[in-house]
Amino acid sequence: MQIVDAQIHLWGTGLPSNLSHRQVTHFTPEEAIVLMDQGGVDAAVIHPPGWDPNSTDMAFKAVQDYPGRFAIMGSLPLDQPDSRARITGWRDQPGMLGLRYTFLHDPARQWLADGTLDWLWAEAEKAGVPIAMLATDSLTDLSRIAERHPGLRLTIDHLGGRGGLTTLKDAQAMTHMPELLALAKFPNVAVKATGAPGYSSEAYPFPAMHTYLRQIYDAFGPHRMFWGTDITKMPCSWRQCVTMFTEALPWLSDQDKKLIMGDALCAWWGWVRTA
Repeated sequence: MQIVDAQIHLWGTGLPSNLSHRQVTHFTPEEAIVLMDQGGVDAAVIHPPGWDPNSTDMAFKAVQDYPGRFAIMGSLPLDQPDSRARITGWRDQPGMLGLRYTFLHDPARQWLADGTLDWLWAEAEKAGVPIAMLATDSLTDLSRIAERHPGLRLTIDHLGGRGGLTTLKDAQAMTHMPELLALAKFPNVAVKATGAPGYSSEAYPFPAMHTYLRQIYDAFGPHRMFWGTDITKMPCSWRQCVTMFTEALPWLSDQDKKLIMGDALCAWWGWVRTA
C-alpha cells in the first residue's frame, strides 16, 4: 500500500504567515524526507506557501532530487491577464499536477461567487488541470461550478474546513459539513481528509473527528477521499497521522485504505509515480 500525503508545505526562508504552522524559518525537502521515512510515508504533494517567494523553485528541485517522492500543486496569479494562457501547458512542468487556491478572503472569495473566475474553471477543464481549494464559506458556490464544468476535477481541502485558520475544535469546527456533503452528488468533486488531528481538542487517535470522517466516506466514497496531513500544523507525528486512518478506523476495509491512503489521489490528479 502506497502512502501519499495529499498536502504539505515546504519552505526555505521566512516565518509562516499562518500562525498555526510551526513558526520555523525552514522546512526543507531534506527535512521532510527524514520524517516521511520515519512515518512510513512514501510520497507527498507540495503546496508551495506564499510566505517564501522561492518555495516553488524549491518544490521543483525536490521533484528532481527525490524522484517519485514529491509532486506539486502550484498556483497562477488570478489577477494577471497572462495567467489564462499559461493553463494549457501547466501540467507540462516537471512534477506539476494542478492548481491550488485559497478562497477564504476577499477579493478571491467574491471573484469565485460573482463569476469573475469563470475563465479559470473553463480553461482548467479544457486543459485537464485539476484544481484544489480551501473555500469553507463558498462551498455552496462550488455547486454551480461543478455542475457547469463536469470535466473539471475539483478537490476541497481540509475536510471542507478552514484548516489552521481557526481556533475552533471538534463539532464547532465542523459546522460546514452539510454544505460539504451536499457536493458529493457531483462526481467531479473530491475531498482531502487533510489535517483532521488539527481540528480535534482530544489526544490521538482524535476520536471526535471519526464521525466526520465517516460522513465524508459515506458521501464521497474511498475514490474521492484523500488522506493527508499539512504536517507542519499537526499536533502529532506523521506516523500517528497515518495510523489514525490505517489502524483507528475499523470501518475502512483493506481496499478502502489502499485508495484513501494514496491510490485514489494519484488517480484523481494523474500522478504516475516512478522512482
